[in-house]
This record gives sequence, C-alpha cells and structure tokens, in this order.
Amino acid sequence: MTFRQRLIIAFSIVLVLPVLLFMLSFMVIGNLIARGEGGAEQYFNYEMLTDDHEKYSAELDSLCGEISGELEENPSIIEDPGYLQSLSERVRTSNSYILVRKGTDLYYTGDESAAAIDFPMLPPYSHAQQNVGAGYYIDNMSKMVKQLDFDFEDGAEGSLFIITKVVSLVSRKFLGGMFISMIVILLFTAILLTRWLESNFFNPINKLNVAMNNIRDGNLDYRLQTSEEGEIGNLYKNYEDMRLRLKESQEEKLERERQNRELITNISHDLKTPITSIKGYVEGLMDGVANTPEKQEKYIRTIYNKANDMNTLINELTLYSRIDNDKIPYNFHKINVADYFGDCVEEIGMDMESRGITLNYSNLVSPDTMIIADPEQMKRVINNIVGNSVKYMDKPDGRIDIRILDEQDSVRVEIEDDGKGIAAKDLPNIFDRFYRTDSSRNSAQGGSGIGLSIVKKVIEDHGGYVWATSREGEGTCVHFVIRKYQENSDMEDYVEEN
Repeated sequence: MTFRQRLIIAFSIVLVLPVLLFMLSFMVIGNLIARGEGGAEQYFNYEMLTDDHEKYSAELDSLCGEISGELEENPSIIEDPGYLQSLSERVRTSNSYILVRKGTDLYYTGDESAAAIDFPMLPPYSHAQQNVGAGYYIDNMSKMVKQLDFDFEDGAEGSLFIITKVVSLVSRKFLGGMFISMIVILLFTAILLTRWLESNFFNPINKLNVAMNNIRDGNLDYRLQTSEEGEIGNLYKNYEDMRLRLKESQEEKLERERQNRELITNISHDLKTPITSIKGYVEGLMDGVANTPEKQEKYIRTIYNKANDMNTLINELTLYSRIDNDKIPYNFHKINVADYFGDCVEEIGMDMESRGITLNYSNLVSPDTMIIADPEQMKRVINNIVGNSVKYMDKPDGRIDIRILDEQDSVRVEIEDDGKGIAAKDLPNIFDRFYRTDSSRNSAQGGSGIGLSIVKKVIEDHGGYVWATSREGEGTCVHFVIRKYQENSDMEDYVEEN
C-alpha cells in the first residue's frame, strides 16, 4: 500500500467515520428517548427533537390564569418585586422569561438583554382581548408570546408578557445525549486513527530504525522482511539488499584478510626454506667443507637453483598483486594452435627429460586452426599446470600427456599426469587463490598456492573456462577451452582494440 493510499484512508477515517457514527447515534438516541417517554411501542420521529410545545403552552396558560386571579384579589401584587422574581423563576424552566409593561414603559423584565430586543415588537394594551394569556409569535416566529393585560392600582394600563424562545426548545435530553455521543465519537475516531497510523507508519519506521541501528553496530544478520507493497515494502527490500551486500562485502573482506595472512605465512615459509639452504651452502663454502672442485660446483649450482626458486616465488607474488587489481597486461594475437603448442611442448620437454618425466603430446586439430590469445600469458598457463603436476609427482618415472582436441567452435587442451591425484573434497577448490591440498607445506612441495588461480584468471580473461578431473593414486587432468578464431568475430574486434 502506497503512502497516497494510506493518506486517503486516514482522511476517510477523519471525515467519513465521525459522520456515519454521528448519524447512527442520532437515530439510537432518538429511539431511546422515544421509548423512554412513550413506552416500548413508541418510535422515533423528528418532532421529538424539540420539547413539547403544547405542554409548555398549557403550563403557561395555567400560570396566566393563576396570575389573573391573584390580580383580581390583590391588584398591588404586580408591584411586589419578590412576586415578580418568583414568576421569573417559575417560567425559566420553560425556556421563557417575563416582561411587565406599564403604559408604554418597561416596568420589569427577567432578561434585560432579550427584553431590549423584544419590547418594541410587543402589541399594545387591549381590554378587548377575550382569552387570558392569548398566544402569538414575534421575531419571525422565533418567539412565542403569552399576554395578560391588567390595570395598576393607580389606573395605569399594564401588560404582563411571558416570552418563550422557540429556537431553544430543542430537547435537553436529546442535546445532552448528542453532546456525549459527539465526545465519544471524536475520542473513538482519534484512538482508531492513532492506532492505524501507529501500525501503518510508526511501527514500520521504528522497525527500520532498529534494523539500521543493528547495521551501525555491525550486526549484519538482522533480517527485516515484509509482505507489504508500496513505499514501506520498497524500504524494507532496499534494506535487505543493502544488508546482504554489506554482509557479502564484509565476508569478502574477512576472506581476503584471511588469504593475505595465509599468503604472508606461506611466502615466509617458502622464502625461509631456500634462504636457509643458501645460507648453509655458503657457510659450507666459507668453512672449506666443499674442498673439491666437484663439491664447489654442486654447492654453487644448488645456491643458483634456490635463488631461482625465490625469484619465481617473488614473480608469482607480483603477478598475484596484478590479478588482485585486475591489471594483468594482455597482448592478444592470432595464434596457430599447432605451431604454438608444438613449440611449448618442445620447450617443456627438455626440462621434463632432465627430471626423468615422460612427456607425450598429441594434436588432433587441423593445421590451420587459429585462436586469439596472449602468447606470454598462455605459456604461463601451460607452465603453471605442468609445474603443478611435476610438484606433486609421486613416481620416479612419471608421465605427463598434453592433448589438443577439436570441439567445433573451440579448442580443448588437456594436460594429464599420473601423479598422486587430488581428493574429491579438494577438487572444487584447487582453482581458488592460496588453496593448497598439501597442508603440511614440506620443502619439496612448497608453493604460494596461487598457480592454478592464475590459470583460471587468464583462461577466463581469454573468454574460456577451465576445470579438473582426478582420481587419487591415478593422476589428475586439467582441461581448458579456448574459442577458435573466426573472421569478423567479436574477438577480432577485441584484438584490434587491444
């Protein structure tokens, strides 16, 4: 529900609900008054909104007859202020007041402000009047007047008027009931609107505020879910998206920190091993342990090899830094598959021969097959995979097979060894940075653990993909696929741009 819809509902509650409840209370209170005055069979009608005119008229007629009789017995009674005051008190319950005129002057009134308005409109003295307390209306029928004419003791003409305010004849019971119902309706509407606003506006905002405080305090597991639509729903969804992204970013940061710590540990270990060896052989030379030319040559060659290992390790660390910042330099070219991989195998073969490892090579693609690749980085891929196979070779007469296979639009390269293999639980992780299946990190199989992650990065940057299959005790095969070069292909445009 949108804010606009919520505001419309709030406006309807404020405007429509009180009107409906007021109309309902109007009917209920009217019927209650009717049944209270007329019995169970009496039903409400609009005439009951006013007090009984006939009842007031009869009471005032009776009062006029009583006053007329008292004047006949004692004409001077009308001049008694106490008597006039008592008459005013008696008629006040009928929403009336009295006014006495002597000649043409105002002699007495029970309501000064009303008399100032009504006095000029009163009719003159008339002995011809037949009915005592005859009634008529003045002021546009808003006031009913009862008139009683008499003579003062001094012979002056006098008139006593009982003036009733018709507009104030609304039933006091009805007015009281409607006033109470109005207060109840307004209180009920205010409570209902407050609870509705609380549940639809304040509670969701408070929940969001609590959630944001959890984010501020580093608790990224505090979930905030809702089935609502509109702005509130969007706010909750945006919070969840932000929380998940922050959590993912935090997890990546923690993982990166863990990897960096592991890298430092690994590099320290792998640098310490060749440095210790170099230091030992140098001390042997200095102390004269290598006392023959053959021993000296062996010591010097060992020192040279250890220095090369350190140099390789530093180069991998430098390349890792570039990978981490996506700054690997690529120089793409069109490469003939047969020629390129033939040269790579020939170069690798010399090293494998010196290590006593048999290298088999087969090329099953056509001689004119081309790919788009960076020769230097692709060579790094081959060297890293082969080097990894050599590192974990557990046989004195090992074997490595390199196969180039044709797969229609792509070329698949397989590099397989007959080493000790990789456990099934480790196989999905071997292309992750710093992951090493050999947790012991002995000197013979040391390494930074980023060689295969470099392979994955380079192959993916070439638009290909890489995976591995393995059986423990039988060997491992690394597969990667590179698309063939085709005229007018997107890859050709990429080469031209780079």
